[in-house]
Amino acid sequence: MGNWWSFGEPPPPPMVLVPPLFDFPPLAARTRMLESSYGLLFGKLALRCLFEDYFEEAKHFSTRIMLKPIDDPHVDLIATVSGPINHNPEEKIVGNAQFRWQSDVDDPHTFVDLFVSNTEPILLMRSCAYYPKFGFGAFGIFPVLLKQRVSSEDYGVMGLRYGSSNLSVGATVIPFPAGDEFPRNAWLVSKMGRLTAGVQYEPKFGSKDRAGYKNLANWSCAIGYGLGSGSPLSPSFNFGLELAKNSQFIASFYQHVVVQRRVKNPLEEDEIVGITNYIDFGFELQTSVDDDKSSNNIQDSTFQIAASWQANKNFLLKGKVGPLSSSIALAFKSWWKPAFTLSMSATRDRTMAETAFGFGIRVDNIREASYQRADPNFVMLTPNKEHLAEGIHWKSGKRPVLQSDVNSGNFDGVPKELRPLNKIL
Repeated sequence: MGNWWSFGEPPPPPMVLVPPLFDFPPLAARTRMLESSYGLLFGKLALRCLFEDYFEEAKHFSTRIMLKPIDDPHVDLIATVSGPINHNPEEKIVGNAQFRWQSDVDDPHTFVDLFVSNTEPILLMRSCAYYPKFGFGAFGIFPVLLKQRVSSEDYGVMGLRYGSSNLSVGATVIPFPAGDEFPRNAWLVSKMGRLTAGVQYEPKFGSKDRAGYKNLANWSCAIGYGLGSGSPLSPSFNFGLELAKNSQFIASFYQHVVVQRRVKNPLEEDEIVGITNYIDFGFELQTSVDDDKSSNNIQDSTFQIAASWQANKNFLLKGKVGPLSSSIALAFKSWWKPAFTLSMSATRDRTMAETAFGFGIRVDNIREASYQRADPNFVMLTPNKEHLAEGIHWKSGKRPVLQSDVNSGNFDGVPKELRPLNKIL
């Protein structure tokens, strides 16, 4: 009789699992205020993560520990150790650590960090202050301890920037000693609907006679077309064209696909009918437009293509192909607190006809995305509204699975780690 209260109650509604991405937001997004927006937009940051993350250097290992105290979430520490797997007297194990203080837990744009290493620079301080109300920010990078200061950049770099949702403009200078290059670099990027266009000036040629701006080799320009909100729960697409230093043409595209598949896991409850997967594609072609170089040279014309598939919260598979080598990477992540990630990559060098392996270990409690069940971004439509379900992926029983209004920009209730970073360009 103890079960009669539940007699006649409807069964629980079907649910879709929405796992967090392995690494979102990317660590590079925490320091993007220290870099030119030109170097991060046009899909460059996403391509960098796709082509580099979890692809360990052949015959090398890497470990990374990212921790923050429970009592003070404004500070965190990242320590890394990397080196050759086999003993090699010509290579040494590199270790470094970074201590960071962040003003706002949810806003990474105002911070101070200290970087220490057993290689150059031995001690580096970086700081950034950004005021979202006005859109202005100031930042600086200062090598405190160096064995020797060779270039003017070894004395420090300072910069100013302005950022809004459709415009980013800024410049960096070398304050002391005054360098020949002024400014060190400057950029202007603007977004108009789905189009993003930008230009960057870096005086590497013709600066001694103060006429560096007249040399086209100091200028780069790019244009990109992008779709999507920037959240991993929403599909996105970005295509970009760039003319770098008036000598290299770069074409690239990046696509993030969100798909749902059936779940036939006996360990899950009966109401779990589907799971969200994330598939990423990327391609980059670089070719020289300088007449003095032969375009048939593999160094002057190259390409790379990569893809990744996150099957669930625990497994990630990646692969990339280039003209000289191919690589595949497999990562397993346990979402404990802190999260623990093991990765292994294999690289096939076609010029030497050999395959080498690399290994990586990561511990992370800085990014705390949770494993979502019955997420509000995914709803079940009743059969009498089936004709309205334009986003149906499949049917399970009597009720179809539909992706809700994430694509329209409604991210209410979404964990902060999965929301798009669209406050500034």
